[in-house]
Amino acid sequence: MGSLTIVRIYGYEPSDAVRILVDRLWPRGISKEKAHLNFWWKEIAPSADLRKWFGHDPDKYPVFRERYLAELDASDYAAECLSELRGLLKSQNVVLLYSAKDQEHNNAVVLKEWLDAKGV
Repeated sequence: MGSLTIVRIYGYEPSDAVRILVDRLWPRGISKEKAHLNFWWKEIAPSADLRKWFGHDPDKYPVFRERYLAELDASDYAAECLSELRGLLKSQNVVLLYSAKDQEHNNAVVLKEWLDAKGV
C-alpha cells in the first residue's frame, strides 16, 4: 500500500510518486514541464466563490474548512477522485500538490483531512 502526502509544489523535486495538483488555478512561475504532473484535479479544489471569500486569511480558516468539507461531501467529482486515489494507492505513493504559502491553512490540508476520514 502506498502513502499519501501533501507538499507545496514550489521546490518539490519529481519522485516516483504519482503527482496530483489539487488547486483550481495553475501555480505562478511553474511550467507544465517543471511540474511533472500526472493529474490536475482542479474540480476537487474549493469553488471559486469559496476560494475568493477565504483569501488565505487564517482567521477565516475554520469556516473555510467546514464549507470546503461540505463541498467535498456533495461533489460527485470528489467521489470519483476518491475512488481513483484508492486504486492508485494500492501500488504507488501519491503526492497531492498545492501552491499556497501557508502550509497549515490551505485547501490541500482540508482535502487530506477529508481523505483520511474516508479511510484513504
